This record gives sequence, C-alpha cells and structure tokens, in this order.
Amino acid sequence: MWKLWVISAGLFLILESITTGFLVFWFAIGSIVSMIISFFTDNIIVQTSAFLISSIILIFATRKFCNFFLKNAKPKYVNTMVGKTGKVTVDIVPIDGTGQVKIGGETWSAISKDSSQISKDTEIVVKEVDGVKVVVMPK
Repeated sequence: MWKLWVISAGLFLILESITTGFLVFWFAIGSIVSMIISFFTDNIIVQTSAFLISSIILIFATRKFCNFFLKNAKPKYVNTMVGKTGKVTVDIVPIDGTGQVKIGGETWSAISKDSSQISKDTEIVVKEVDGVKVVVMPK
C-alpha cells in the first residue's frame, strides 16, 4: 500500500507546482505520513485517517504563518518606484483602463491618480504602486 501513498505524494507535488497557492503541498506531506504508517499497518482506514488528519492539521497550523509572510511579500523594488519620473508610451485612458509608461527602461501598465486622461509622451511622476500598475500624475 505504501506505493499508492508515494504516487499520491508525487501527484500532489506536481499539482502544487501548477497552482499558485500553497495548499496542495500539505496533502503531499500527509501522503508521506500515511506511507510511513503503511509500514506498520495494512488497515486502509487508519492510513486514510492519518492522511486526512495530518493534512488538515498542517494546513491550519501553517495558515497564519504563511499569510503573515504573503501579506508582507511586496517586492522591495516596488517601494523605490514612488517618486520616479517617466514618460507615457501609450495614452492613459481611465474609461478603457489602458495606458503604459516607461520608467527607467521598464514598461509598466499605468493609471492616473485623479482618473484623468494623460496623452502619449507626457512626463509623469509615480505616486504609488497598485498591484502590477503604477499610479501616476503628470509632472
């Protein structure tokens, strides 16, 4: 029966590499726990219970820990973007949600701070970073 748990651990790890969350990994660890238990008993109910209990405990025990780090995981370079100047490369149109700026050689999607339209080639200054977009105002 231990082979089944090894295969399931491998499948869970492959699935974890495909997903963006950090949840399926704990099912792989639960499978490994069940594999170890399968060396001591052939009872599938005991093995499955060990899988479920260990997976659930690991999920709840690490959730707060992971959330703390994921919440504070804003890349450090993003904070350095505020105050930088650049140039609009694609008109910023709030109604369409379009717009791009070039700042220090990097192209960013952009929105205007006051929901105004900003034309191409206008000099801008970054006021904040909102996800993958910079919030800008004309210089």
